[in-house]
Amino acid sequence: MSDVIQIVALTLMAGIAMPLGASLAAVERISPFWLETEVRHGVIAFGGGALLSAVALVLVPEGVADLSIFTVAVCFTAGGALFMALDIWLAANKTPLNQLAAMLSDFVPEALALGATFTVSSEAGLLLAGIIALQNLPEGFNAYREISEATEYSRGRIIGAFTAMAFLGPVAGLIGYFLLAGYPTVVSGIMVFAAGGILYIVFQDIAPQAKLKNHWAPPLGAVGGFLLGVIGHMLVGA
Repeated sequence: MSDVIQIVALTLMAGIAMPLGASLAAVERISPFWLETEVRHGVIAFGGGALLSAVALVLVPEGVADLSIFTVAVCFTAGGALFMALDIWLAANKTPLNQLAAMLSDFVPEALALGATFTVSSEAGLLLAGIIALQNLPEGFNAYREISEATEYSRGRIIGAFTAMAFLGPVAGLIGYFLLAGYPTVVSGIMVFAAGGILYIVFQDIAPQAKLKNHWAPPLGAVGGFLLGVIGHMLVGA
């Protein structure tokens, strides 16, 4: 199988995890209600842990390798500042889409990196695709809940939109493979920029939502999400 076909297939598979997570959120009903509430907060925490693992184990380590300290500082700060501005704009327009922004800011740069990685190692690209898919599942779940509770959009419309977003993966992967593989500093800058934005969203929006009064289990979701990233990182390193 050619590299191009593999990149398209793997990034699309990773992207499909977003509408799959949304579909699970659409049908998930657990009784009693307190348990459903705890599970939902646990999934939010899991998604936050997965995003933190993407920052700590993929985006930052890969990004800083080809950049100067000054460039890292500029890109990282710019990412946080831009997502703060986006957060302010969303709040002013009463459009809470922080989970969606976090999901896409994680997915697109990693798909770019996956495409660029395939020029060096298809095995590493395969494992990276698996990590992205596992991260996108809880992120799709959380983003669906956020949009569903804040808007009047139907279940089918939200899941359909997430399915369309999955095709951003192949587009980003092919851009990384054909256009950016020869420019590692550009890919690195994008990854560090995204890391700054994700970190802002995790502490501004996702982590506060994970807390549930008089319940202590949901934060373990963050531990599990980060552990998922650690395991994937170790597999890639192996």
